[in-house]
Amino acid sequence: MVAADSEGRKDPGVSMFRRERSIPLGGSAAALCNNLSVLQLPVRNLTHFGVVHGPSAQLLSAAPEGVPLAQRQLHAKEGAGVSPALITQVHWCVLPFRVLLVLTSHRGIQVYESDGSVMVYWHALDSGDASPVQAVFARGIACSAHFICVGTWSGRVLVFDIPAKGPNIVLSEELAAHPTSITDIASEPAQGQDCVADMVTADDSGLLCVWQSGPEFTLSTRIPGFGVPCTSVQLWQGTVAAGYGNGQVRLYEASTGILHVQINAHARAICALDLAPEVGKLLSAAEDTFVHMWKLSRSPESGHIEVEHCHGESVPDTQVCGARFCDPSGRAFAVTGYDLAEILRFSSV
Repeated sequence: MVAADSEGRKDPGVSMFRRERSIPLGGSAAALCNNLSVLQLPVRNLTHFGVVHGPSAQLLSAAPEGVPLAQRQLHAKEGAGVSPALITQVHWCVLPFRVLLVLTSHRGIQVYESDGSVMVYWHALDSGDASPVQAVFARGIACSAHFICVGTWSGRVLVFDIPAKGPNIVLSEELAAHPTSITDIASEPAQGQDCVADMVTADDSGLLCVWQSGPEFTLSTRIPGFGVPCTSVQLWQGTVAAGYGNGQVRLYEASTGILHVQINAHARAICALDLAPEVGKLLSAAEDTFVHMWKLSRSPESGHIEVEHCHGESVPDTQVCGARFCDPSGRAFAVTGYDLAEILRFSSV
């Protein structure tokens, strides 16, 4: 296991990224982890952004130069109760045959066509097992093959089977491996290999569960927590990247749970991780106002993951709550912050 530290690692003389034109928001981003979703549409030369703001989610489309072209606001579906339903996450799921937008809240799970124009499915949360003082919510969204997986307050992960078209979405399975609320879920394509773990779930206790998707999901690895919540998780070439409430980023072997690298990346809790899969770049963002970029690679000799710090960016006086790459090659990224009524954009020089 290798320990690394973001302090003292400075970039070369010229910054690798420059600040681009920001995209204005109708209101500030809510103080939620992973509060930014990005969908790139290369064919139309557009990028979609999704941000949660209380009981609504803002969807924006922007051209490469940052000019906002369209905006849409989605609201949480109301259920029983007097208080408005707060949205917990918005996320685009790119399935092999269609793209869907998933919105989670304290009431349930809403699935839309990718532009948010039509709601194709609604799943109400069953609060029967919850105590009167326990918050009921869904949080953590990822897709694997033709399934969309959504985490819940109880620790269960709901698996939905998605048809090639139409609204006939079916709850096919519930995964019960977590003792506390799900915080995040990540997946990567299985690349046609059998018995390859392709999804990871994280919870408030810091426990990570690695799964193999299929008609029935199989639990392949449990990676114990260490008393700190895991707030964000990613999966890349069989490596789990996990961000924690103590500012650490840890890299584990998905198949064995072995810890390879521990990075003291941030001074405060990590709120978002993202991966640029084509180049193995990892983005980490935290409440300490910093966004760091790391390059992951495998050692030819040992086969273990190695990490190099590429870039650091500070957003002064801002509690960062979301950060995402805007393309799979990591040439641009976007950042949201609590009380910040814009999406900040950065691109490589």
